[in-house]
Amino acid sequence: MKPPPVPPPVVGWCEWVALPELGLPAVRAKIDTGAATSAIHAYSIERFARGGAPWARFEVHPFFRRRRQVTVACEAPVVDVCRLVRSSSGHVEERLVVRVVLRLGVRVGAPEFEADLTLADRWKMQFPMLVGREALAGRALVDAGATFRLGRLARPGDYYA
Repeated sequence: MKPPPVPPPVVGWCEWVALPELGLPAVRAKIDTGAATSAIHAYSIERFARGGAPWARFEVHPFFRRRRQVTVACEAPVVDVCRLVRSSSGHVEERLVVRVVLRLGVRVGAPEFEADLTLADRWKMQFPMLVGREALAGRALVDAGATFRLGRLARPGDYYA
């Protein structure tokens, strides 16, 4: 007899997300099913080639406005060079898209999967990262009335000492 399928985790509208391949163990993210693509606030974006494949080098402030002195240098493979994305304000812009491993929440055994992430200037937004419906599809259910369903961090700054 086949075991019953494991139900997907339920996430809140705001969660801690890890991007382990980028050296980011904790980034506060808005879970947004209204957005198709996921995005992270990135700056100093440079394209380069590694083994003949396109890559991007960029910097991230994981705490955004709270602790701007914390900066993490990241590198990731580029999967799309000029995806057109419509922002929440309605204007369309080209963004570089990288593929990364994304971990939802901070608990041991948290769901982990590959996701496409656009590199964007999110400085005027409330969250440094947005997780869109393409990344969540079939992987999580969203409880729009809850926050941090997958765990809270007592002192997230400790991850970036």
